[in-house]
Amino acid sequence: MDAFSTVSELDVRAAAVRVHGVAVRTPLVRSDALDATTGATVWLKPECLQRTGSFKFRGAYNRLAALHPDRRAAGVVAYSSGNHAQGVALAARLLGMPATIVMPSDAPAVKVAATRGYGADVVFYDRLTENRDAIGAAIAARTGAVLVPPFDDAHVIAGQGTAGLEVAEDLAALGVTADFALVCCGGGGLASGFAVGSGLPVITVEPSGYDDVARSLVAGRILPVDDPQPTLCDALQTLSTRPLPFGILQACGARGVAVDEAAVLAAMRCAFDHLKLVVEPGGAVALAAALSGAVPLRGRTVVVMLSGGNVDPAVFARCLVG
Repeated sequence: MDAFSTVSELDVRAAAVRVHGVAVRTPLVRSDALDATTGATVWLKPECLQRTGSFKFRGAYNRLAALHPDRRAAGVVAYSSGNHAQGVALAARLLGMPATIVMPSDAPAVKVAATRGYGADVVFYDRLTENRDAIGAAIAARTGAVLVPPFDDAHVIAGQGTAGLEVAEDLAALGVTADFALVCCGGGGLASGFAVGSGLPVITVEPSGYDDVARSLVAGRILPVDDPQPTLCDALQTLSTRPLPFGILQACGARGVAVDEAAVLAAMRCAFDHLKLVVEPGGAVALAAALSGAVPLRGRTVVVMLSGGNVDPAVFARCLVG
């Protein structure tokens, strides 16, 4: 499937078989207060409750479980700011594979510690001056390890799509028809997989300044981030999407919006106050779009992804006191 130019529903269903009983089937939840605030019926998919604290475990496990056992001995190498790192590290441990993770030197300490806690070796790089793709490729070439990118991989996208498949199944069981889904977006792996797995129209949500996917969808071609600046949304600091996820999003008719950090912090506080959930900044952007009015919701039925909960305590404190 690595050579495929797209990912199908059959690929997502095959991934669902692989992750069954290993990944957590996270619930759909709702809040009367959130519905009253938005004027909509909002269903939330809290992947902050997933193993390793984010949806990334789904794609990582599907990618590694799909390998022939003979390919596992040399291990795996991945690059990530933290959530993909943890997902790959745990998936590798469960499958008996050594793992090396290339992480930015400014990655949250909680994510670095968790990645090491799952048994992976961590190699640091400077995200603004060094190329993580090249570093990861060099390690893979030297060791023979399998390189697992965070979003530009058909198995990874199909694994992330299992979250969308679960949403579709749960909505059907409830007799609910959703109008669209708001999905957190960095490189587009979750958003593209979710679109395929759920069959719902998708609106990608990115942090302000990192809205390259939204701009690319308007332009009809891939555009990189113009001027990368520090952001609370460390999980979504991808500088450019790739043809595979971008092509899927285009084919599904996706569009995108961006939200600022004030809206993100307010969304984190809302999730804590009304849902009793801890959500990291990058995992809260879709909820931020719902609450801030970046996407009009009144009278609609909407699915909102809460994609991760691996937040540095000091950052989380900002949403509580702000």
